Amino acid sequence: MNIFEIAQLISSVLFILALRGLSSASTAIRGNQYGIAGMALIAIAHFAMSSFNLSASTYTISAILIAGTIGYIIAKKINMTALPQLVAAFHSLIGLAAVFIACAIFSSPEMFDIITTEDMMPILNSVELSLGTAIGAITFTGSIVAFAKLSGLIKGTHRFKHQNKINLLIGILILFSTLMFVNIQDIASLGAIILLSFALGYFMIMPIGGADMPVVVSMLNSYSGWAAAGIGFTLDNNVLIIVGALVGTSGAILSDIMCKAMNRSLISVIFGNGSKEQVSQKKEEKGNVKVCAPEDAGFILRNSESVIIVPGYGMAVAQAQHTLKELADILKSNGTTVRYAIHPVAGRMPGHMNVLLAEANIPYEDVFELDEINHDFGATDAVIVVGANDITNPAAKNDPTSPIYGMPILDVEKAKVVLFIKRSLASGYAGIDNSLFYQANTMMVLGDAKKVVENIVKEIS
Repeated sequence: MNIFEIAQLISSVLFILALRGLSSASTAIRGNQYGIAGMALIAIAHFAMSSFNLSASTYTISAILIAGTIGYIIAKKINMTALPQLVAAFHSLIGLAAVFIACAIFSSPEMFDIITTEDMMPILNSVELSLGTAIGAITFTGSIVAFAKLSGLIKGTHRFKHQNKINLLIGILILFSTLMFVNIQDIASLGAIILLSFALGYFMIMPIGGADMPVVVSMLNSYSGWAAAGIGFTLDNNVLIIVGALVGTSGAILSDIMCKAMNRSLISVIFGNGSKEQVSQKKEEKGNVKVCAPEDAGFILRNSESVIIVPGYGMAVAQAQHTLKELADILKSNGTTVRYAIHPVAGRMPGHMNVLLAEANIPYEDVFELDEINHDFGATDAVIVVGANDITNPAAKNDPTSPIYGMPILDVEKAKVVLFIKRSLASGYAGIDNSLFYQANTMMVLGDAKKVVENIVKEIS
């Protein structure tokens, strides 16, 4: 075993430790540090073991420095509200990188130590190359569409006639092109794989509704991992294989967990049949909306023994997490029990709310998942809902015509008082009205979440 292979082994272990660390908010920083160390080690080992070529090394180092600088600037300036679309954009780059690497391998296999016979790669290498290319291309266009949807550049769903049949036809054509490439290995069949996969990625993600976008982000994360693993097999790069498999498997598991949290099947989400963004046909009297001032909300909270805070995308938009912590600290000092309830698909990506709360240094022991806290709402004096619309909508339980019907929600309506902080009575990301607004125990506190909470803090203080 040479030095490079030892470095690969150590890096692989570090990446495994990184994934383990990222599984908990309390160890996430350490997990990131393991991942950075693993990447740095394998990069240094690569330069140390490769035949030194001044021109090639200059290009490589320049690319790393330029890309690293761009990534650093983006990471420093990005708002937490834009984090989901940033993740989608990064996934697209991984997919595109897989396509570019595949094209480079095809054009010059000898540069990647692939032995050819009569200008033909071994069959196994061509199969690996085809799979990596197809998955990478699907990931690229799918992630671009996800980015556009999350950024608001594409609004709503875009279903088209016979969409699943068209997707199936494109899939069959990709398979046929793959078989052609394996047997002939010409530029036409490789180009067909790339173009058809680009099209499939686009058509797969366009019909998916807003309520399912957190699952889409997780799913695309899985695709990017499998694309990396496929190219890793072609390059005989153990680190790329291991990292790709880790990302692909963890993304698939997370997607399945989130689908169960939404009472959907992964297949229905993938094929755009998960959430139908339609208006509910259920006819019922909505009732009146009770609107209260922050001062009234402060009075209610000051006289509450138990409070549960439910964060949503509205909190992210207003950057209200720090102010919420201040409110929670004041309530705790008065003897009030304060906890946070997190829905698995709150926000626009997996763990979105957890990241925001961790940023505000909210204690991990105060944060509870849906299954852990849902049964406690009935015994809670007051619930503060901060822009969490669809995940608190009772229509998911009592309106069979609703597009979110069957999705487990936080049972906030069972609390004695629900203080719903929101800019307006507009619908949530799923595009439907929230019947919680009209319940007798709900009081709407309209306005920017951060400003509203600041006023509540002043009242309680």
